[in-house]
Amino acid sequence: MALTITTTIAEDLAAAVAAEGEVDVSCASDLRAAINAVLDEGATSLVIDLAQVPYIDSTGIGVLVGAAHRGAEAGISVRVANPQRNVRRVLDMLGVVNELGIDE
Repeated sequence: MALTITTTIAEDLAAAVAAEGEVDVSCASDLRAAINAVLDEGATSLVIDLAQVPYIDSTGIGVLVGAAHRGAEAGISVRVANPQRNVRRVLDMLGVVNELGIDE
């Protein structure tokens, strides 16, 4: 399944990156590039929507954690939203739920 990424930036510079498809080693760099692009454009906050991501591997999780760290260093709120059950379970097992700002 190919990864499709949609980005939006509102007037107040609140940004969203929505992914659709599997996030793995073959396409994680595309997600990283999309996230970096909105942060480089001066986004004041970022929500990474995973509602349409049924699978994520360690490379994809590394992209999410890297985005969270970059945001924290720059004072930008970065949050992961709507992970599917399987993705959420992996994030829970790795102990990164709080770091990614995932709502309970």
